[in-house]
Amino acid sequence: MPTRTTKQGNLMFLRIAITLQTVAVFVQAITAGLLLSSPHGGALHSAGAYTAFVVTLAHVVVAILVWRPGGGSPRPILYAVGFLGLVLAQVALGIAHVKTLHVPLGVLMFGMSVLQLVWIWTGRRTHLPAAA
Repeated sequence: MPTRTTKQGNLMFLRIAITLQTVAVFVQAITAGLLLSSPHGGALHSAGAYTAFVVTLAHVVVAILVWRPGGGSPRPILYAVGFLGLVLAQVALGIAHVKTLHVPLGVLMFGMSVLQLVWIWTGRRTHLPAAA
């Protein structure tokens, strides 16, 4: 049975992974602006896409390692794998130059990552009010 210290350590690894993921997605927004205004923006945005992919893949690995040997919840794995799917879709849309979907998906991904970041650092979930 995992100890409290082990669970806190596992939580810290998830916090780091999600923080890096959020920073990577935010940097992508910056490089997207550079893409429009600088001749080297395309290379930076491409490098940022690889970085976001690697960081998100690392997030999946961390979520699995926290769950299985650490005895944590499997819920973070679902989020991490879902986000990885969005990253892959984002890369495909970017390569295909489908800006009408690429840009809004990037905004959605940043919002989702920030929301997960808030959840993991505050230790609580926000509850949305029921629609009237």
